[in-house]
Amino acid sequence: MGEKLKLYGFNNLTKALSFNIYDVCYAKTAREQKDYIAYIDEQYNAERLTNILTTLTDMIGATVLNIARQDYEPQGASVTLLIAEDSMLPRSQTQLAHLDKSHVTVHTYPEYHPETCIATFRVDIDVATCGEITPLSTLDYLIGSFDSDIITMDYRVRGFTRDVNGKKLFLDHPVTSIQDYINPEILRRYDAVDINVYAASLFHTRMMIKEPDLQNYLFKTDIYELPPLTRLEIMNSLRREMIEIFNGRNIY
Repeated sequence: MGEKLKLYGFNNLTKALSFNIYDVCYAKTAREQKDYIAYIDEQYNAERLTNILTTLTDMIGATVLNIARQDYEPQGASVTLLIAEDSMLPRSQTQLAHLDKSHVTVHTYPEYHPETCIATFRVDIDVATCGEITPLSTLDYLIGSFDSDIITMDYRVRGFTRDVNGKKLFLDHPVTSIQDYINPEILRRYDAVDINVYAASLFHTRMMIKEPDLQNYLFKTDIYELPPLTRLEIMNSLRREMIEIFNGRNIY
């Protein structure tokens, strides 16, 4: 962040990060697909998601004010955290109402289709902060918290604040690309593209795993149980699924 800016009053900039991951799996039978969904549902239940979000909140230097969480039937979970900067802990009902602009949410979406043998698990995390804190520093942690085959990220800074001389500031920290905030070792594992609108302080990055290990995508199946041709067919199916999700449209 560099030297702290001298502002007039509170920093009114709103920084919003939308972080979405997809985990893809091959489950041949209907039973395997249902078992995969149940496994994912247990692995990423509301309790574990709450732990991930509270750690994220601590990483950006914010404080949790309130937590709401819910597991769904038959599958999925949601967690919402109301957060604040340490210097802005609520001292009145009015101030607490103002702080509802700073929050962290997560929703999960397990999904499968019985005819394709492909199951997907999607996680959507949204972090909205007002003030000096920014969620970009948590990207390595978020990517590592999930089996992230495809990742889409949007970051936007809204509003403006003023320095002590009255000059408007529409961005209080330098941003060229979301990729700049991701560890190079992580980036090397992915193909990544950017779509950025600098005039609107709007930044978008998409990432797709480069070299997937087939064994990591087989649910309750050992790769050595499969003949080479079957392995190739499964790998092609997985790659097609990833490419379509990465591009956001049907291609094959």
